[in-house]
Amino acid sequence: MPAAAINLTEQYMPVMHDVVVIGSGPVGIRVVQELLKRDSRIKIAIFGDEPWQPYNRIKLSSLLTGEVSEDELYQQQDIKNNQSVTTFYNNRIIGIDRHTREVIDSHGKRYTYKKLILATGSQPHLPSIDGIHLKNVFTFRDLSDAQKLMSRTVRTRRTVIIGGGLLGLEAARAMQRFNTQVSVIEHSMWLMFRQLDQRAGAYLKQYIEGLDIEVFVNSRVTRIIGDEQVTAVELANGSEIECDTLIIAAGIVPNIQLAVDAGIHVGRGIRVNDQLQTNDPDVFAVGECVEHRNKIYGLIAPGYEQASVAAHIIKGFKAQYLGSVSATNLKVLDYPVFSMGNTGVSARSRENFIYQNHKNEIYRKLVVINGRLRGAVAIGGWPGINLLQEAIVKQRRIWPWEIKRFITTGQIWQEELTENVVEWPATATICNCTGVTRGDLESAERSGARTVAELAAATGASTVCGSCKPLITNFIGSHAKPEPVTGYRPLFLASLISVMAAMIMLMLPGLEYMQSVQASINWDALWRNSLFKQISGFSLLGLSLLISVISLRKRLNSIISQWDFAWWRVFHVLVAVLAVAALLIHTGFRFGDNINFYLMSVYSAL
Repeated sequence: MPAAAINLTEQYMPVMHDVVVIGSGPVGIRVVQELLKRDSRIKIAIFGDEPWQPYNRIKLSSLLTGEVSEDELYQQQDIKNNQSVTTFYNNRIIGIDRHTREVIDSHGKRYTYKKLILATGSQPHLPSIDGIHLKNVFTFRDLSDAQKLMSRTVRTRRTVIIGGGLLGLEAARAMQRFNTQVSVIEHSMWLMFRQLDQRAGAYLKQYIEGLDIEVFVNSRVTRIIGDEQVTAVELANGSEIECDTLIIAAGIVPNIQLAVDAGIHVGRGIRVNDQLQTNDPDVFAVGECVEHRNKIYGLIAPGYEQASVAAHIIKGFKAQYLGSVSATNLKVLDYPVFSMGNTGVSARSRENFIYQNHKNEIYRKLVVINGRLRGAVAIGGWPGINLLQEAIVKQRRIWPWEIKRFITTGQIWQEELTENVVEWPATATICNCTGVTRGDLESAERSGARTVAELAAATGASTVCGSCKPLITNFIGSHAKPEPVTGYRPLFLASLISVMAAMIMLMLPGLEYMQSVQASINWDALWRNSLFKQISGFSLLGLSLLISVISLRKRLNSIISQWDFAWWRVFHVLVAVLAVAALLIHTGFRFGDNINFYLMSVYSAL
């Protein structure tokens, strides 16, 4: 219907909902899910201003590197087909009228709420640098940014990234995809300054430089050089770094303008109490836009905790949010990095205990205050890290013999104490990407989830990076239902045929040439006739090349996205069977002698 034909009375008639959620990011989606858990009939409206359905922001760097396709980015939500939930994507809310309890969208339409939840998230911080608005200067925060950078990766030859935090380092890896020269500039004294200490930052810098990424720490960009588009950046020391692409990954700024316009109290973020309420008790805020007890969390896990508390309060239960212990447990460019609690420059050195293994590039630090664990930093991996997280959250006491064991071996507790996930505390985090705890898995199991797939569907654990799948498998233990690999029957049959054919080649003697040309069937023409010999030989070569191309499926996932990987594996084995058959025809079961024999043996074994 043309805009002029819309009935104005109908356009401005308020639409009533029990809860309106502004923001369709991960935390906005989570708060809707938490509300539906408590009341499946609650009437909810969720608004998102991006032009696509909710997606997994954590996977944006993987999209940029080509490890996942865009289709894999979109989240499968249980709210999608729920009749109680109305979704308004690509629909920006531009105003809040707290007196009438209404929100107004960009078309002027009004929606009435009983409770309002602000999950407006954040936006990239743009430093005040001359030239920042030149062409080919990008940010890396949302799907729109990722799509622009994907187009840029094939054209850039020299990329500079401002920001040595997680997002900046992930962008550096992605932009290196087509042999682009990449430089990272961090104004602090070491990389990931807020999460790591100086030693851990030095280990990380050494590792990243080993990947041919240039790293400048304690450096600051003072000017972006170029006429219409960026050609170089100038550092505070006067030196210049040439580039044709610049990415700003210098932190985030909470989106608070909507709250400011509505008269909601703000500081650096939207200020909330322990019930996640603003100065208006009917307006809540969760996620990166929130300032709680003068602290802003730039991570998803605290937002998920806030979403649970807010949903509990809205449904009339008692709950309070007392803050989160910030935790980083991930792989930065495949290098394990962990940080939690009181670390870095804020930790008192006389209470630090350190374990280092230079040979294996492992560094671990415990922060102990008054005999209790208050923080930890680790580079290079740490078995039992999930149990350590729970100990820091609970500020558990650490005994002198445990400190001695840590300094000597790098482990706090005896190894067997960290192996059985079932024995972990309920608050121990299983999936750091989604914030799922051991207690969450137990609740899902009581509700009927018995396999890794069912637990993932019920809780979201392992649906992001998948690194916690071994923990989930450990958790379900003997209760686990065997889950056959996709396509296991044809895979098994093809593998069996392949092994049998190889065994036949090894055990049977070579076929003899015919002694007379008067035979009715000259089957030895297959290796006597040069044409037949070429046909079988080139067929064998073509099948071998096809197998090599199939092997690229894992590396070119964004290009070759048809079929599940398991079916490509089945196809791989079937082609191998055909290759063995071609080899039989080409050689007549004859392995030859000396080097020919060894080459044929190796090929058959493969």
